[in-house]
Amino acid sequence: MSDAAEYAYAATIEPGARTVFTAGACPLDAEGNTVAVGDYAGQARQVMANLRTALGEAGAGLSDVVKSTVYVASTRQDDLVAAWEVVREHFGDHDAPSTLLGVAVLGYDDQLVEVEAVAVVH
Repeated sequence: MSDAAEYAYAATIEPGARTVFTAGACPLDAEGNTVAVGDYAGQARQVMANLRTALGEAGAGLSDVVKSTVYVASTRQDDLVAAWEVVREHFGDHDAPSTLLGVAVLGYDDQLVEVEAVAVVH
């Protein structure tokens, strides 16, 4: 594998661990409104805050994530990178494998970013 890619390629899970699957975290506020309309990075920040909350309610955290998928409603690589940089910032030194995808549309009005994750808690 190439060292040029700045992300992990694979993860392993130890036997006996509890696995947490999340639905896609969306850029919604507490009232269900899409935040940061038109702003990929702004939406990614809200998505990651919501992902932290969902994981926390399941007894996990970002450091427990073993795989994530980042969906960005755009065909422009710059938009994907803008969202990805925020996601990477939130994961910090924890380098779980992730897939970054440009998609045609996401489920909520004005939604540009969504992140789903699988976490493993030992």
